[in-house]
Amino acid sequence: MQTTTAAVETAAATAPKARLPLLDVLRGVAILGTLGTNIWIFASAHGEAEPLVGSASNDGSVLGAVFEMLTNGKFLSMLTVLFGVGLAIQYRSAEKRGRRWPGRYHLRALFLFAEGTVHFVLIFAWDVLMGYAVTAIVVAWMLRRSQRAQHAVMWTALGLHLTIIGLMTTAMFAGPGVDPQPDPEIEALYASGSWLEQVQFRLDNALAFRIEPVVTFPLLVFLFMLGVRLFRSGAFGDDAAGSRIRRRLLGWGLGIGLPLNLALMVGPEELFFLERYVAAPVVMLGYIGLVGLVVEHARRGIVMSAFQSLGRTALSGYILQNLLASALCYGWGLGLAARFDSSPWLVVSLWIGISAVLLVGSSLWLRRFTTGPAEMLQKAVLR
Repeated sequence: MQTTTAAVETAAATAPKARLPLLDVLRGVAILGTLGTNIWIFASAHGEAEPLVGSASNDGSVLGAVFEMLTNGKFLSMLTVLFGVGLAIQYRSAEKRGRRWPGRYHLRALFLFAEGTVHFVLIFAWDVLMGYAVTAIVVAWMLRRSQRAQHAVMWTALGLHLTIIGLMTTAMFAGPGVDPQPDPEIEALYASGSWLEQVQFRLDNALAFRIEPVVTFPLLVFLFMLGVRLFRSGAFGDDAAGSRIRRRLLGWGLGIGLPLNLALMVGPEELFFLERYVAAPVVMLGYIGLVGLVVEHARRGIVMSAFQSLGRTALSGYILQNLLASALCYGWGLGLAARFDSSPWLVVSLWIGISAVLLVGSSLWLRRFTTGPAEMLQKAVLR
């Protein structure tokens, strides 16, 4: 697959007006979109190990291909950008209050790393919180530097990322090719193994499961700093300037990103890294513009309010969606993945059902509390 954003912290920087409704909606969309990617992992025969033994992006069906085109890598990139936005909000708040930066923010990042570690060990092997925490420490320090230095780091990180993905893609073409083979032991682990056995499996294969944030660290840095830059430019504001920026994001992101993504999808399997880590972030910018357009023109009602509620409790929603998917799909729970043999209709049903629980649950929760349970724990510990 976030103090503010991935934790997804939603705190308004200084005054009630500082809260931007679009950001909460985007966070809610990003959480459900991330579930749309990860649900294929939960529903596969090899569970969390599926990306290591084959492609978990879809099952080869038309429905799976559509899901992959719409979700694969896009919402994880959006969540990363939004985390950078949250970091920029906290930095602005510290500046206005005359507080030293990063100050106590590093404690927030370290606590987020601890939360991610617990989430990784107990719930989901492809946790994103640990990588976000490390990236946040680096970017938080960079925000004290000049704009010129920040831009240099941002674009250098992008260049390094493209180089790494280019080399990985070249190696894929030059190598013997990928021939995924079923692993009966892993299938049995997720079909009938206990929760503790799965925990042990994650620990035994921790290096393999943690490789994505290591390899994509330059991309994380770039997207964090892109989030900072978009926030400072007013891209999420409810004024005319923000609207213009979002319309440009919509045009460029979907006009260039979607055709590129589709071309890579129909190409050889060796282009997978380019699809997920190069085309997907471009499409993500279009998604930000599209959501912004909807928020501008849609009538404020129950649905938009529900997305805002989920955005305000995004860390709790992220953890809960993985816990629910595990309980529904794995053998220690209902075992639906093995029972329905990774049916695409199972995947769609799970995504719709869990999404509904998150949207309704977050709305009901915020009627009584001001923030989500995971966010409350984080604030209580840091206080």
